[in-house]
Amino acid sequence: MLVSAFMLRETRNSASRQRRASDSPPVAAAAASPITSRDNRWIKLFRAALREGHLAEENLIGLEGPHLVEEALRAQLEIHACLLSSSGEKLLNAWPAEWQRSLRILRTTDRLFETVSATENPQGIAALIKPREWTFDDIVRGGVPLVAVLVGVQDPGNVGTAIRSAEAFHATGAIATRGTADPWSAKALRASAGSALRLPFLHGIAPAIALAQLRATGLQILATASKLNRAPNAPAPAPFEILREPCAILIGNEAAGLPPEIARSADATLEIPISAEVESLNAGVAASLLLYEAARQRAARL
Repeated sequence: MLVSAFMLRETRNSASRQRRASDSPPVAAAAASPITSRDNRWIKLFRAALREGHLAEENLIGLEGPHLVEEALRAQLEIHACLLSSSGEKLLNAWPAEWQRSLRILRTTDRLFETVSATENPQGIAALIKPREWTFDDIVRGGVPLVAVLVGVQDPGNVGTAIRSAEAFHATGAIATRGTADPWSAKALRASAGSALRLPFLHGIAPAIALAQLRATGLQILATASKLNRAPNAPAPAPFEILREPCAILIGNEAAGLPPEIARSADATLEIPISAEVESLNAGVAASLLLYEAARQRAARL
């Protein structure tokens, strides 16, 4: 009986030790051998995602740097894997244990991580995530919808800036139409500072289809233009009070502005007053100013 009691107690103690071991974060566990080959499938996948943006076949996007990976964790996005260099280990150690437990951690050398990175000064941490799938209803949901529509914006930095400003100034969503730079490219994601992981947005839709869908939901379509590039026969400039109503703000190409047929199909035009010596504004700046003005106009109405 004493032997049986002793064996039962040891069995329970062993199970308890195993549970405690399983509860410890991956960082505290024995580290797996680091990946050292450039031809490793994980290294190839991270390299492609960080340099190409969205990998459609795998439905993965790459995030690089602690800020973006942390934003993905806060947004509770599905993280497929996390790649860590020797230098990046301290970043992971600073995270809450529940974050660490939720990640599939892959380790590599600093030198090999540099070949994967899309930045000049890698910080040693990257992740592959499954992007959130948004619907058209998501981007117009809200009491007074406000949607930023990017039409042919070529600079990924401008795309990211517009998405960041859209979230900052309470837009309900954004659309990057066909021909606009990929909102999930590395440069756009960095410029959005994480907003592209949270703000409802659609991309790859033909501009005419996007406008038809927006108009069908009751939104006014507002073209943007400078005095020098307003399309012939485009709607007359409207007062900024129009931004108090449900609307979609169209932001055009950095050099050419909106295509004439898109500008002419709008319900009204918005012109930002600028100095006569300046031809136009940067697309990201123009989007930010108009989204701020929309937020100001809506606050004034309350």
